[in-house]
Formats: sequence, structure tokens, C-alpha cells
Amino acid sequence: MDQKELWKKCVAFHGHECGGLTIGYKAALYAIELLGLRFSEDEQVVCIAENDACGVDAVQVILGCSIGKGNLLFHMTGKQAFSFYDRSSGKSVRLVLKPKPEGMTREQSFAYYQSCEPRDMFLVKETKLRLPESARIFDSYVCECCGETAGANWIRIQDGKKLCVDCYPAYDRFKV
Repeated sequence: MDQKELWKKCVAFHGHECGGLTIGYKAALYAIELLGLRFSEDEQVVCIAENDACGVDAVQVILGCSIGKGNLLFHMTGKQAFSFYDRSSGKSVRLVLKPKPEGMTREQSFAYYQSCEPRDMFLVKETKLRLPESARIFDSYVCECCGETAGANWIRIQDGKKLCVDCYPAYDRFKV
């Protein structure tokens, strides 16, 4: 698929064109160039996004990273930064958005990002976080308070009862 068609596919998924979507689009294309990535059918490609903004949608469309597959994770720093990992090669890269010229309107920002080459938009850095383990499948348990089912990793035991995190009262001796 050519880049024009790929962009259209990202816009259709996201719902509109914007500078934020362009950032994720260019980051995903740059990661493909730097690491030789392909669309991830399973968990071969992993992305850790440091934000939950528009660009993450483009990463999903282009690289097949998704929360449901367990290969799209968030490390919320509020930065326009994405770490990409290739499980098969062991290679990784962290792409950090460079500052844009100041004083731009949204429309000007969109046009600016659309006109940039990815190498001019991002600092290429080593990844700071280790490659996360593959997603696990957990047993499920019914909360003995609300009756809803939750994965074992989210169940807490209180007075011998299995409780979900919503029903489990937080324990903090320093909070009054």
C-alpha cells in the first residue's frame, strides 16, 4: 500500500486529519525505516507510547499494535515519544518529537508536520524501558462483592473473599 493510501486509512480510523495523527503516522513510518518492521499480526512489534493522543491511532493502523493484542502499551509521560521494539530481531528505537516553530495555528502545525520528513521531526534515541514480556492470559474470578468477573491479576483478597479492585478498599496508613 502506498503512503497516500496508508494516510487515508489512518484518517478513516481516527475520524479526521490533524497534526497529532500526522505525528504518529510519521513515527510509525520512521520506525519501519529504522527497524525494518512489518504489520504485526501478533506481538512481534511492540510500541510503548508516552501519550494517549491522536498519533497512537496511526501506530495502530500502520504497525498493528493494539491494546487488545498486548503490543501497545502506555507509559504516560505526556511526551510525544514512542518506543518501538521488534521481538524477532531484538532491535528497538525511541522516537521523540522535536519542537516545532513557535506561534503556529493548528492548521499551520498540520501543514508543517505534513511537509516534514520523519528524520527532521524526531530525535532518534535508545529505548529507556526494557521490552515488556508477551501478554499473559489470566484465569478469571467472580468478585464476591459485586458479582462481576475480573482477571486474576486484578483480584484482591480481603477477609478470605476475592474482590475486584473497584470493591477492594485501598489500604494506605498515611492517608487520612
